[in-house]
Amino acid sequence: MKKHLMLALSLGLLANAAHAEKRELVISAYPIAQPLFMKYVYEPFKAKCGCDIKVETGNNADRIAKLVVHSKNPVIDLVLLSDSGMLEAAQKGVIQPMDYSKLSNYKALYDVAKNPIGGNFAVGYTLYSVGLVYRSDKIAPLTSWKDLWRPELKGRVAFPDVSTTQGPLMLRMADAAWGGKTDDYATGFAKIVGMKGNVVTFSKNSAQLAALFAQDEIWAAPVARFTWSQMLKTGLPLKWSIPAEGQAAGMNVMGIVAGSKNADLAYQLMDFWLSKEVQTQLATNLVDSPVNKDVRLSVAAAQFNTYGADQINSLKFVKPETILKQRTNWMTQWNKAMSK
Repeated sequence: MKKHLMLALSLGLLANAAHAEKRELVISAYPIAQPLFMKYVYEPFKAKCGCDIKVETGNNADRIAKLVVHSKNPVIDLVLLSDSGMLEAAQKGVIQPMDYSKLSNYKALYDVAKNPIGGNFAVGYTLYSVGLVYRSDKIAPLTSWKDLWRPELKGRVAFPDVSTTQGPLMLRMADAAWGGKTDDYATGFAKIVGMKGNVVTFSKNSAQLAALFAQDEIWAAPVARFTWSQMLKTGLPLKWSIPAEGQAAGMNVMGIVAGSKNADLAYQLMDFWLSKEVQTQLATNLVDSPVNKDVRLSVAAAQFNTYGADQINSLKFVKPETILKQRTNWMTQWNKAMSK
């Protein structure tokens, strides 16, 4: 009896020790589509690594602030941010340089996703294009970003607020269309501000646009590709246009928090996330557009993704350093102009 008790106790201690040794990778991410990331990324990786995953969500600013507060004793291992957000975090010293040789899928990425903010601080995991969407039953095709200023769209167009991730993209394309030459996009800024009386709303999120189209309040707007499928659910005759000046683009990136005790697991998850298999799953299920060149999508899935070398190589990005340099100035000018 005593031997059985001792054996049971030993087995119990071993089980507890094994449980205690199970590692937890903490990820900081955007709240959007988390159930789908759980299905296609986190759960399969947990089965692969034998570890736990904890996800904390929020916007760029709040999550960067948390990294700074806990910089001496990090509570996050892997962070997902916009490219400009990651550059800001790197400049604050809370992101560590990466060793890309630890990512077996790194060579399979489009060049734009490799070392996207410089300094070896990040790797791109998805990108998106911003084109023009319009009601084909109400107006003639939009062939230029300038067309958003056409008289018949007065009171029928929506623009992104400058404070959003798409705000600087709109500034860039308006500036290009109207002949701007400076990196503060002053020409584009002036043209957009000059339209404030004719714009239904300066939207804070893409989901708002689908509702505005559905309610017949707007006939045209710049739209991110990842919301195109939602737009079509309105049942309206909407068309996607790639203007003559091209499509604006944004990128989300991954980085490892400085001082992370689980950097090895972070590398493993990043490599898993960038694999052809996972990137294909995410793209096919309309979660994220792929940055892995080996992904092949059906025609049906491709129309809802920013996909293919020709399209990706033609995208018009705003440099992360430009956003950080100009952001305060843009916001000051914007708030002043909108309050008049």
